[in-house]
Amino acid sequence: MSQISRKTEHIVQGQPTRDGAGVNLIRVLTQQWQRRLDPFLMLDEFRSDDPNDYIAGFPEHPHRGFETVTYMLAGQMRHKDNAGHEGVVGPGDVQWMTAGKGILHSETPEQVAGLMHGFQLWINLPAKNKLAKPTYQEVPSAQIPVLTSAEGHQVKVIAGDWLETTGPLHRPDTEPLYLDLQLQNDTPLFVSIPAGHNAFVYVVQGQPIVAGQRIAPRRMAILSNDAQANGVLLQGQAGDQLLVLSGQPLKEPIVQWGPFVMNTRDEIEQAISDYQSGHL
Repeated sequence: MSQISRKTEHIVQGQPTRDGAGVNLIRVLTQQWQRRLDPFLMLDEFRSDDPNDYIAGFPEHPHRGFETVTYMLAGQMRHKDNAGHEGVVGPGDVQWMTAGKGILHSETPEQVAGLMHGFQLWINLPAKNKLAKPTYQEVPSAQIPVLTSAEGHQVKVIAGDWLETTGPLHRPDTEPLYLDLQLQNDTPLFVSIPAGHNAFVYVVQGQPIVAGQRIAPRRMAILSNDAQANGVLLQGQAGDQLLVLSGQPLKEPIVQWGPFVMNTRDEIEQAISDYQSGHL
């Protein structure tokens, strides 16, 4: 099959913000891009070797109507929720939490070897699953396949499929693809992306060329939805690191109020009421 790359449609620079009890982070995917990147709702990167930037963490807070995916590169995050789940997400690990009808949880960063670095991605749930039972899945790094491409690059398959390899995480409606790529040389790498998926590339480090355009670090390149394209062409230098994500859009209304993402204002008001009355 011929390789036709999508184009770079927008370049988005992450915005510094504070969340939780005062955690400094970069918010990359904001509400402005939720419709364009459906089913993805938010992407945050936290990276600091100063404990004052993150040690206060995220005290207990509610969620309803979507999923959170936490991926750690360095340091660790302790999770605890009111459904009885508790665990520590360490370097290379992934935690996938489906809030569904509602969950209360806390996330406490813990410094390891001086650096705290990771990502949290929010993925929408279809209307039929927004009030499903909450679930929690923790995937240690050892269970996430890391492959070497024919070009010599390292590809970590967190969700979805890379060539003949299937990652440990799957969702039937949104079909997310989540790859962590670490380039080892300047040989171009073509990454296939399913037709119809909304997709973006986030540059963690380096200044690689994404679909013909050089992208600075901590920038998100939103990829065009060209019906003729079947992937994205990447090229950089040894040490460049990129996240490639794509997902099947739900094409449903998105109504967000803070930690709740539903389809209508009435559903949001019900979520607030359930939280305030202790019935979330």
